[in-house]
Amino acid sequence: MTMTDDRYRTLLGAFSAVADQPTVKAVLHSLRGVLASTSKLHGVELYLLSGDGQTLSSFEFDRDDDAPAINVGAKLSRVGAVARVLDEQNPVFIPDLAQEMLKHPDLAPFAPEVVGRSTYLFPVSTFQKQFGILSTPKLPGQQFAQEDVELLGSLASHVAVALECAFAKDRAEQYQRELASERDRLRLVLEINNHVAKLGINDVLRSASASIRSYFVSDFTAFWILDKDSSELRGVGLEFPISKGAISETASADLSAEDFEKLRARRADILTTVDFGSLPASFASSLKAESISSLALVALTTGGGPIGLLAVGSRKADAFGQKDLDLLSQIAIQISLALDNALAYGRLNASAARLEDERLYLEAEIESEYNFEDIVGKSAAIRKVLDQVAIVAPTSSTVLLHGETGTGKELVARAIHNRSPRRERTFVRLNCAAIPSGLVESELFGHEKGAFTGALIQKRGRFELADHGTLFLDEIGDITMDLQPKLLRALQEREFERLGSTKTLQVDVRLIAATHRNLEGMIRNNQFREDLFYRLNVFPIEIPPLRERREDIPLLVHFFVSRLSRTMQRRIRSIPKRAMEALVASDWPGNIRELENFIERCVILTQGDELNVPRTELRRSAERPMASAVSTFEQVERQTILDALKSASGKIAGKGGAAERLGLKRTTLQNKMNRLSITRADYRA
Repeated sequence: MTMTDDRYRTLLGAFSAVADQPTVKAVLHSLRGVLASTSKLHGVELYLLSGDGQTLSSFEFDRDDDAPAINVGAKLSRVGAVARVLDEQNPVFIPDLAQEMLKHPDLAPFAPEVVGRSTYLFPVSTFQKQFGILSTPKLPGQQFAQEDVELLGSLASHVAVALECAFAKDRAEQYQRELASERDRLRLVLEINNHVAKLGINDVLRSASASIRSYFVSDFTAFWILDKDSSELRGVGLEFPISKGAISETASADLSAEDFEKLRARRADILTTVDFGSLPASFASSLKAESISSLALVALTTGGGPIGLLAVGSRKADAFGQKDLDLLSQIAIQISLALDNALAYGRLNASAARLEDERLYLEAEIESEYNFEDIVGKSAAIRKVLDQVAIVAPTSSTVLLHGETGTGKELVARAIHNRSPRRERTFVRLNCAAIPSGLVESELFGHEKGAFTGALIQKRGRFELADHGTLFLDEIGDITMDLQPKLLRALQEREFERLGSTKTLQVDVRLIAATHRNLEGMIRNNQFREDLFYRLNVFPIEIPPLRERREDIPLLVHFFVSRLSRTMQRRIRSIPKRAMEALVASDWPGNIRELENFIERCVILTQGDELNVPRTELRRSAERPMASAVSTFEQVERQTILDALKSASGKIAGKGGAAERLGLKRTTLQNKMNRLSITRADYRA
């Protein structure tokens, strides 16, 4: 009875000792301590069964220093005594441990060290699961008492229960960690969703960068947006609190064709310093300057292709794993959709702004008074012009219209546009002589806000408004010499920059130019660039003056009378024959414009149903000498300036100079001389 009580006390003490241990190794060590008074063990080893039940692995041990150095993880095959223990669930005695170890490849090298030793193998199992075996080797000459075997068997069962509890605890802790990780992941995804839903795109990127950096405890987070036109990555939304300054929010990286294809193909990747060479050179050098050791890159893509890049960097090596990459890929999908929508919205806004500009321009055009609504005439001269229009209209070639003032050059330009493939797009006009020379460049090419004093907003130029349409430049000869090279480049290269901008804009514009001046004479006087003239003179059309198409005058008179009568609510039914003959006989130095204005005066003077034509005015016009009949204001002005220069012996400024004689400023006189092609040879002759 006393022996039994002692055994029970020992067993209870062993259970208590085992239950108090924090680790499996401490449990195994406590087994040897509990049995020290009754049985000397050389060690205790625990082998756990694999999932397939065919092998066991060394999980933990507590051995003497001179025991074989078998490492954790060494494998046992399910053969021999090991198989018997697992199959029968009873302890198995092995009298010669060395012979048994030879059956297991991982243990065979250590067999010579245990010759003569014996061991007991105990099953470590609960009612629900087999965990493995417990090995308790002894030195040569030592025996296992039956009482020790029974006690060790009970303790092995207790170890199984302890293992079951420990594994359950580990699983619970692992599950708790996974839940916490999933909670944090979902919290980050929710934050990004909130950013996308509530903020503008720039604020979305900055807020998302801060949230991502906080979640991954990384050193920096940044987004790079791809400009497909320039193949450039532009940094936005940078979150880098401890930056050295090598990476800035406005940084950009030029992409080669190879880089662009990598961006197109790459979905997500983790890079180390060794891999930075595959990145654009400017980007890689910035990372090295900031001592970044690991980088997670995720492409921002949509169905239309890549739109940017999400980068998360850390100065720690191996800071990111596959799970991090998966989460970043999920976030990238959200950001990509938001970016794509924002870029589409920006394009729509730009398109809307362009359409609004075109609408305002067209409204201004509609409000302006054209010379006439259609080409009126059937003379051979006008038919020749129309034939040329029909030939050149289907092409995109540049056309140069030449003719006296008032001959209808703009109307011919509109006819070319309306019969061309560009007729659905805008016809934009600009009279170069009607705008101060300093503002012509802004009108043609536009300007950025703040480009010059008074530039309070960004303005699109006529070239942008006419993209894929037609641009009509009237009085092209009045463009200054310093602006002509930029116009030539816009025509040849189809690109230009707005005033105050370095960004090159591409346009597809058909140009129709018109002038009444002798451009070839201006070239000889160094007032017009020869290369620009050749670029404009691809298809020249000469518009005949009204005096060369007199048979069209009756048609034009009836046209103007009909239109003006409706406008002024007059009932004019006839035109006197003698009045019509006088109209046809007049030379009309102002051409169709003069004729229209004269007919308007006739309609105003008419009180009955017959057109009242003041023939005395026409008679004076017809009886003028030929020289004065063809004289225009410009010719009179030119002659007046030449007379003043000759009287002043060629002196322009100063006392007694031509400027003083004409009551003009020196600069005003010089500008007029340039415009009228007056050279020194003209007044020195």
